[in-house]
Amino acid sequence: MAKSEKKHRRYREDLSEMPDWLRRKKLPNRDRYLSGKRILPKGLTGREKLADIVDEKFLAYNSARLREGCQLFVERMLEPDVTIGMTLSGALTPAGLGCSSIVPLIKAGFVDWIVATGANLYHDLHFALNYPVYSGRFNLDDTELRDNDIVRVYDVLIGYSDCLMATDEILRGILVQPEFQKEMGTAELHHLLGRYAAEWERKAGLKDVSVLAAAYRAGVPCYTSSPGDSTIGMNVAGEELRGNRLRVNPSIDVNETTSFVLAAKRSGGKTGVVLWGGGSPKNFMLQTEPQIQEVLRIKEYGQDYFFQVTDARPDTGGLSGATPSEAVSWGKVDPNALPDAVVCYTDTTLAMPLFTHYALARHRPRKLRRLYDQREAMMKALKKEYFQHTRVKMLDGSDPVLDG
Repeated sequence: MAKSEKKHRRYREDLSEMPDWLRRKKLPNRDRYLSGKRILPKGLTGREKLADIVDEKFLAYNSARLREGCQLFVERMLEPDVTIGMTLSGALTPAGLGCSSIVPLIKAGFVDWIVATGANLYHDLHFALNYPVYSGRFNLDDTELRDNDIVRVYDVLIGYSDCLMATDEILRGILVQPEFQKEMGTAELHHLLGRYAAEWERKAGLKDVSVLAAAYRAGVPCYTSSPGDSTIGMNVAGEELRGNRLRVNPSIDVNETTSFVLAAKRSGGKTGVVLWGGGSPKNFMLQTEPQIQEVLRIKEYGQDYFFQVTDARPDTGGLSGATPSEAVSWGKVDPNALPDAVVCYTDTTLAMPLFTHYALARHRPRKLRRLYDQREAMMKALKKEYFQHTRVKMLDGSDPVLDG
C-alpha cells in the first residue's frame, strides 16, 4: 500500500471518533454548539408534503430562517393567549397574495389586527369589485403601456380606466355616504369599506378574494400608518375639497393599537408580530410598546414574539432592516424574547405562501378574537390605567380619576 494511501486511511479512521488531542482539550461548550440537527437530508422524490419539506429540507441560510419562523408561529405564536399583529408592506395584494394567503390567515384566526400600506388595501378593492389584474412581464415598454391605458407594478398589469379609474369612481361614491361624515380612525374607515367589499364579493359570486371583506367578517381591524399615502387617501382628500366631512385622525389609530397590546398583557397573555417587509407599517406596529412605556409611562417590556421577512439590510440604518435586537433598545421587543425572534431575508412573494400553507397544515384554526368589536372597551382600560398610573390631568384641569 502506498505511503500516501496509508496516511489517508489513518486519517479516515481517526474521523470515526474524537481524536485524543481533541478529547484532552477543555471544550466545555462544544456539545452545546453541535447539538443541532445533522445536515443529511434524504433526497426529494416529488411525493413529499410541503410542510414536511419545510421541516426536513430547509436546513441552512434563509431557508432555515423561514423554517424557524414557520415553527415559531405554529408552536408558540398560535397559542390561544397570544394576540398577533401582522404588517403588509410592498405591493402584495396586486400580486394575488391577498386571495392566496392573507385571507386564509384571517379566516383561520391566525391574525388579530393588521397594519398595511394604503396601497395594499386600495388595490384589494379591485378584487372585491371583480376588476381583473393581470400577470405580465417586467421588461415591457412603459411608454407603450401608457399609450394603451395600462399601468404596471413590475410584472403586474392593471387597466388604467377600466380598473383604477373605475375603482376610484366607486370609492368616491362610498366616501360621501352618511356613515362616513365624521371623524374616525383608519380601522373604522376600512371596516366600513370592508362591508361594501363583502357585498361586492357576494354580488359578483366571488368567495374570499378581498382582504377588507375578510377582515370585516372576522372583526380584524385594519390600520394604515400613512392614511394620505394611497389612492384611498387621495380620494378622501379630493372629496374634502367638495365639503365632505370625513376626517381621518391618526391619533385614534395610535391609541387603539396600543390598547390591543396593553390589553393582551394585562389579561396575562402575550403578543407577537409577523412583519411582511418593513417601512412605515413595521414601525407603526412596533411603536405600540414605546407608546406604552415612553409616552404613557406605563410599565411594560415589549413584544414577546417577532418574525419578519425582509430584503432590507440592517447596516444602512433604515427601519425596514432593523433587527429585533436593535428593537430591544427601543423597548419594542422584550429582551427575554430574543430567542423567539426570527428574521428571514427573502422576498415576501416567496415566503408568504409557504408560511401560510405551513401554518394551515400544522395548526387548527383559532377562535376569532374580533378586536374590532372590542376597541371601545380596550380604550377605556387604557385610559383608566394611564390616568391612575401617571396622575396627569386633562388639559381643562379636571382629574379623570377623582371625577370618575
